[in-house]
Amino acid sequence: MQQVKDEVLLLGSMVEHAIIGSVEALKKRDVKAAEKIIAEDKEINKKRFAIENQLMILIATQQPMAHDLRLLASTMEIISELERMGDYAKGIANINIRMGEETLLKPLIDVPRMAQKGADMLHRALTAFVQEDVATAQTLPVEDDEVDALYNQIYRELMVFVIEDPKNIERANWLLWVAHNLERFSDRVTNICERTIFIATGEFGEIKSSDDEFWKNQKK
Repeated sequence: MQQVKDEVLLLGSMVEHAIIGSVEALKKRDVKAAEKIIAEDKEINKKRFAIENQLMILIATQQPMAHDLRLLASTMEIISELERMGDYAKGIANINIRMGEETLLKPLIDVPRMAQKGADMLHRALTAFVQEDVATAQTLPVEDDEVDALYNQIYRELMVFVIEDPKNIERANWLLWVAHNLERFSDRVTNICERTIFIATGEFGEIKSSDDEFWKNQKK
């Protein structure tokens, strides 16, 4: 199992590299770097399925019970989350390519901050997973509020550009989709934290976020 955990950390590192790299390539409008991110996503997928194969062999041959079964089953879910997070990086790289000769509507300031925060959250979430650190897993999702705030800031700024000149709508949409991918990237960190808590305690439930409270209040 320690070898599997090490492989999960390696997969996580690949995903962190991909999300930071995809935004950096977009910032520089570096199409070749974007194409490399897309190519490397295949390696992320291969790593995910290799780990999944290891897990299935362990489940079949070791007949784990209780904690060990929770660990193996939850790790299967976590690597699936990581593979999807890698897809968000690939999506940003694709946007970079599809933009063609178009210039960025505005300098990227909050977008790299979103990427860095998401990567940092992922790194700490996987450390909590390996150590079965329930305290970190319970508190880390709160930091997603920072990512949401950056997304809202980007959205407002882009809408100003569109209002000032409707011709900006396509370029605004490109950046809005990038921000959306980064927001979803960070959301999946919460899923990893929920699995970590389940592994350690045997209790599984959703970690409430400020987003939940926001929509709850809208219905009142």
